[in-house]
Amino acid sequence: MVGASAVVVHGRFSELGATATQNGFSPADLILFDFGLSSTQIDDPSRGFSFRGEGPLDMRMDPNSKLTAAQIVNEYDLAEIERILRQYGEERWARRIAQFIVARRPLRTTRDLSQAVEAAIPRRAWPRDIHVATRTFQGLRIAVNDELEEIEQGLRAALSTLKPGGRMATISFHSLEDRLVKSFFNVESKDCICPPQQPVCTCGHRATLRIITRHPVRPSEEEMTANPRARSARLRVAEKL
Repeated sequence: MVGASAVVVHGRFSELGATATQNGFSPADLILFDFGLSSTQIDDPSRGFSFRGEGPLDMRMDPNSKLTAAQIVNEYDLAEIERILRQYGEERWARRIAQFIVARRPLRTTRDLSQAVEAAIPRRAWPRDIHVATRTFQGLRIAVNDELEEIEQGLRAALSTLKPGGRMATISFHSLEDRLVKSFFNVESKDCICPPQQPVCTCGHRATLRIITRHPVRPSEEEMTANPRARSARLRVAEKL
């Protein structure tokens, strides 16, 4: 085979357009986003993504980034920590968890954080299907990496990079990611995005996408058995007009 079968580039979703152009992939036939953490990241305690192993409160997807989870839990005020846990972790115990985090400062390890969450939430209220600290870790990770903003910018960059007839596919792993993709696809598949009560269109918006998957594609039982971490995956696909 002549030439490389893949070009590996270190970058952010928001840098997709420039990356594709610099490496000769623009315009593109297909762009696939995988918004989840890799198993390599989760299983490495030194990265601080998981409550299952003892590690530093890091959570940076890019080790060269400045902000860490340790800075958030040890330096941010109670109200901001509560906002992060409620908005990004969708944690209904956000205020109480934030209070326990502040009271137990400094928190140095993933176990310190996990124990703070365990102490904050009454045992009878612990979720049955996930670890009690899952939402807290998710919220902090999203904040550390500015994930939702990166995803939104990445989707817009992908739309500009695709050729007509090219397709964009996204794999999301929690509701915030999937909701953002669904909203983006819905807006970009419409000719008008004016409020419904407005009698005449003034937005001038024109559809740029055709939605291929009206409902997200979920993993089969066989796939979840082979790879349990795929259980929350949601695939959506749209085609550029």
